[in-house]
Order: sequence, then C-alpha cells, then structure tokens
Amino acid sequence: MTEEGLKKLKEELQFLETVERPRIIAAIAEAREKGDLSENAEYDAAKEAQGALETKIALLKSRLMDARILDTSDISTDEVQILTKVRVRQKNTGMEKTFQLVTESEANIAEGKISISTPIAKGLLGKKVGEVAQIQVPVGLLEFEILEISL
Repeated sequence: MTEEGLKKLKEELQFLETVERPRIIAAIAEAREKGDLSENAEYDAAKEAQGALETKIALLKSRLMDARILDTSDISTDEVQILTKVRVRQKNTGMEKTFQLVTESEANIAEGKISISTPIAKGLLGKKVGEVAQIQVPVGLLEFEILEISL
C-alpha cells in the first residue's frame, strides 16, 4: 500500500467513527423516543445501519493493522507489478489506456487505479514491454499490448 492509500484509509475510519457513528446513535435515540420498538421501522432501519457501519469500521481497522507501506524504490519497471503504471494498447480497437496496479483499498477506476485482484490486472502482472496480454473478461477476450511500464 502507498502512503497515500494508508492516509485515505485513516481519514475514512476517522470520519466513520467521529461523524457517522454519532449520527446513527442519534437516529436510534430519536426512534426509541417514538414508542413501541416492535413496530418502529425507523428504529429497525437505524439499528441495521449501525450494524453495517460497525462492520465497515472493523474491516477498515483490520486493513490498517495488516497494511504495509511499499517502498517504490524497490520496484522494478522491467515488468508489470503492483504499484507500476502500465500503458497499453487494446489490439482490436487501437485505444490506449494507462493503468496503475494497486491494492483493493486504493482502487479508483476514475484515476486509472485498478486492483491487482481484477482480471485485467492479473493478466498484466509479469508482462514486459512489447508483450501481449490475453485477458478473459465477462465480455470476451481482450488483448493488450504493453507499451510502457513506469512508476
């Protein structure tokens, strides 16, 4: 994980614990004040939201405990690997794209960051400039020519 990814995880956890958790607790208290809890849909919805939030908080804490900062100076650009950026050309369309292979928690397709667990990333891993990666995706077989690998 990059330092930027670690920072984002910490910020999200802080937001959930300091903003969302109190908001849900207040919603539960408000629903309780309305009387009979057995027929109170607002109470049920708030308790369900609380359960989902606590699960997400626990997941983020677990990710933070397991997180390792990767030193980019140890990463070679001889082949595609985690944290490298890879510029590819799709063989059938000629369209060029650049992807950065990152951990699941850092993935953001709008920024061109794809999780190493995706079919495209798995198909690109280990490839070198000039090689063609054939990748099976739900819409069929895609072929990407590796044009450039960088950090």
